[in-house]
Amino acid sequence: MSCTEHDQGKSLLVERKFYTFAEPPDGMLLESGTRLGPITLAYETIGELNAERTNAVLVLHAFSGDSHVAGRFQENDDRPGWWDHMVGPGKPIDTNKYFVICSNILGSCCGSTGPASINPETGEFYGPDFPMVTIQDMVRAQKYLIDHLGIKKILSLIGGSVGGMQVLRWCADFPEMIRSAIPMATTARHSAQAIAFNEVARQAIMADPEWNYGNYYDGPGPNHGLSVARMIGHVTYLSHEAMREKFGRRLHSSSLSFDVGSDFQVESYLHHQGRKFVDRFDANSLLYITKAADFFDLERGGHNLLVNDALSDVCFLVISFTTDWLYPTYQSRDIVSALKKNGSDVSFCEIEAQGGHDSFLVPNERLNSLISGFLERMYNEYVE
Repeated sequence: MSCTEHDQGKSLLVERKFYTFAEPPDGMLLESGTRLGPITLAYETIGELNAERTNAVLVLHAFSGDSHVAGRFQENDDRPGWWDHMVGPGKPIDTNKYFVICSNILGSCCGSTGPASINPETGEFYGPDFPMVTIQDMVRAQKYLIDHLGIKKILSLIGGSVGGMQVLRWCADFPEMIRSAIPMATTARHSAQAIAFNEVARQAIMADPEWNYGNYYDGPGPNHGLSVARMIGHVTYLSHEAMREKFGRRLHSSSLSFDVGSDFQVESYLHHQGRKFVDRFDANSLLYITKAADFFDLERGGHNLLVNDALSDVCFLVISFTTDWLYPTYQSRDIVSALKKNGSDVSFCEIEAQGGHDSFLVPNERLNSLISGFLERMYNEYVE
């Protein structure tokens, strides 16, 4: 167990752990055919794993997320984990019942092995020498961690966006290990529009002279390009309604400046988001992870990997949001249609929400109810 609950019942303290595997010379075989090792995954757990090891819930984070899903590292931390309103004692993902695991994905810069890690063969940063990884590779790495924890069957997989892609890849690759799955705000394959936005973001980084073909770790780095890339991405995460309600055409001052500076509040907001992102994320990791999302396609070769008899025993709750135009509802319906061909137990809900793609990260009573009810059903069927 890597968390403690204080007597007041208000502070959940968590600990980041690390698991290293795939030691050379074998390493882990990547989808590209390259071998990578050693690999370290940062991860956190909350709750108790029961004696039968049947109450594990694996939470998969979105592309720029990390393993810090809930709680705080110290009492005085300003901000808790990214899904703190959802995960914890008495919350929809109730850690009084479930053993929650969240690991940082392969290729990231938040504790797991990625381009900003040191290559043990050279003693230098991997940088552009880091091999390209895919969603499948991220899932294979998580499988090593789950095996290390001694878990043979996962009660539920939960993830939104790129996390939802990981949920679906787990289902395609390791159906025998899964009781249930909740993919949210996601897709079975990246659309041309999603690929286009990612490419513009990547080009913003690569056009920054400080990028230096990915070899920037001894210098200032492509901060401006990374900031612009985040601004581009952030626009896709919000909805028209959210932007209109939050900003409209409100100005900073009472009149227009009539120059190319930032007059509108929405401009300032995007600049702020870009600056914050530079402080916590690596530009090369953004390049790699967005490319992994673009490569994601469970229908490659004309066969949908979700149409699989082995998934007939897995229960699914597929969730979309009305204002998500990055992964719109029709893409979730395609997932549901494929799963129904297996005779899988599939529930689907499109939630009315104004927050756009990021709605799964925002407190929502309907989402809370759906997830808590679904998990309660799984717990009653497979754990108690």
